Amino acid sequence: MKYTYVLLFLLLVISCGNSKKTATTSAAVSANVKVGPVFSADSAYAFCAEQCAFGPRTMNSEGHDKCGQWIQTKFKQYGMQVQTQQAVLKLYDGTPVNATNIIASYKPDEANRILLCAHWDTRPWSDNDPNEANWHTPVDGANDGASGVAVLLEVARLLHQSDSLALGVDFICFDAEDSGYPQWANGVDPGNTWALGSQHWAANLHKSGYMPRFGILLDMVGGQGAKFYKEGFSVEYASNIVDKVWSAAHAIGYGSRFPMADGGYITDDHVPCNELAHIPVIDIVPYYPDCPTSNFGPTWHTVNDNMANIDRTTLEAVGQTIVQVLFSEK
Repeated sequence: MKYTYVLLFLLLVISCGNSKKTATTSAAVSANVKVGPVFSADSAYAFCAEQCAFGPRTMNSEGHDKCGQWIQTKFKQYGMQVQTQQAVLKLYDGTPVNATNIIASYKPDEANRILLCAHWDTRPWSDNDPNEANWHTPVDGANDGASGVAVLLEVARLLHQSDSLALGVDFICFDAEDSGYPQWANGVDPGNTWALGSQHWAANLHKSGYMPRFGILLDMVGGQGAKFYKEGFSVEYASNIVDKVWSAAHAIGYGSRFPMADGGYITDDHVPCNELAHIPVIDIVPYYPDCPTSNFGPTWHTVNDNMANIDRTTLEAVGQTIVQVLFSEK
């Protein structure tokens, strides 16, 4: 996608793919007690499919704009206060794009808040496809885009249904994340062509002085057999939040999906949140150490990133872990 993946082995730093604080674990997590409502993988799967029905959500496209309206409507349906942040941003080649960050808030007047985020746009090019003929074909983005938003929507639905969480939650769907430097372009990726929507938001927060307790970014959380290693920038900027989330996953039976092992450093939407907004945000993103085409998995930036390759059990593992984290907060 978007990122440069760096995997740490001992003291070596290897580029892969093509392309602070202290907190205590909650009593609920420590006691291995599942808390909060049951996350519906079927519902999240349906949310993925509904996004994909709009076609690729590439910047400046009709499918993109219609899907953005649909996302806003769904959050409003679940009782969230919704606002948008619009900006004209420039892609790697100077092309202007109309970007819309979508912010949906549960209990907007509550001072204690958690941030959950994902990106909702899709890659304009399948530039990691094994078939060179597909390199300029837009990606459906069932996993890379739709899956993260789908989990956010299902969590919003559950919060609305139970209305029992004492904290406020902000759901942010970042735009213009995945139109970064293509592999077939001549030159060197400067690294700042990705995560444009989150860069803009982090420099122009939707609310003055906004500072949630922490944030969790969801990216590609629906892939078949996906495992989520501890991402490098997440550990560097917010190791206590990484520990909180991974402990929650292990406490409720999803330890095999969240190995207690390090992955790599990824340039994703959480980086500007940490570096520009100084909000501790971690990234839940898959790592496939044995995949020959990309450490992000076999469908990353290919024409095969479609609903046929979405795994309900992966959506469930991530979604129920997020619920566990939210309802374990005091």
